[in-house]
Amino acid sequence: MAVTLSQLGPDMTGGFDTIIDVRAPAEFAEDHIPGAINLPAFSDAERARVGTIYVQDSAFRARKIGAAILARNVAQHLEGPLAEKPGSWKPLVYCWRGGQRSGGVTSILSQIGWRADRIEGGYKSYRRMVVQALYEAVLLHRFVLLDGNTGSGKTAVLHALGKAGVQMLDLEGMAEHRGSLLGGLTTEQPAQKMFESRLAHALTRLDPAKPVVVEAESSKIGERLIPSSVWKAMMMAPRIEISAPLPARARFLSRAYADVLAEPDRMADRLINNGWAGIVINGAVRDAQMLAGLDLGIKALGTSPIRSAKAGTGAIDVPVAFGSVLIEPGMYVYCDADGVLVTHEPLSV
Repeated sequence: MAVTLSQLGPDMTGGFDTIIDVRAPAEFAEDHIPGAINLPAFSDAERARVGTIYVQDSAFRARKIGAAILARNVAQHLEGPLAEKPGSWKPLVYCWRGGQRSGGVTSILSQIGWRADRIEGGYKSYRRMVVQALYEAVLLHRFVLLDGNTGSGKTAVLHALGKAGVQMLDLEGMAEHRGSLLGGLTTEQPAQKMFESRLAHALTRLDPAKPVVVEAESSKIGERLIPSSVWKAMMMAPRIEISAPLPARARFLSRAYADVLAEPDRMADRLINNGWAGIVINGAVRDAQMLAGLDLGIKALGTSPIRSAKAGTGAIDVPVAFGSVLIEPGMYVYCDADGVLVTHEPLSV
């Protein structure tokens, strides 16, 4: 008899030793039940092949070929990751919708003697619960937001509160993005579904009767959308404002974003993706050959092999003087190999 999931959280699949996701690796990478391991019945290419045969040729032929592939792959799992499992091992298996892939694998494991079972409705039944929790239900948790300018150390304060025993929710950690223009980490962000799985399960570990501290965010963290139930709760939450002097913020950011500063090509990619056309620098740059290969226009006074000194922390939306030319916010700047042109109105170029 298949297992029916009734709630999210650590006890969702209680009583089983291992949760096995038998979907293809690409399906598993997009999202999976937390804690599950991937022992695919089909590879990505095999899944595509069987699906094509099913649609274009014959459902019977697809099932026959699929059964042969599944048997070969399960044999590899039995001789590999499952080779040392004891007779008392109790696995719980799921596929996309609780059909033939999970049914076939569960049958083989059961015939061996293990107490195997599968999830009724497969991954789709789990995904329905995540969507219901994050988009349809009213969130019962009471948030308190940490707000402040970039570089004020909100994330560091959040983690310090967590270590002190305060309930907290690290949205940026789950989205693998620091939330700002240059906030991407060295790894790619998880898929939206994976972000939502992490968030839904994190909420199940928090007591709704106690406040939960969350860092103030926009509705998107990098490319990941904050689900509507969580976003509504954040909009109604009280805020704690964190402030820090500008020099302190600059020092903090230089440490927090050291990975970005060390890789100018990654920085350029992020600027391009956020609509920047180029940068004009009233000074020298180094690594000129590498900069010339970027798709971001960069105009500087010259080049130098020496790392530049940083004087001050910088500012935005203020007039900037380049020699005798004053560039004010809202003006248009055009550059080519011959020089820089500044105008109050856009030009046809």
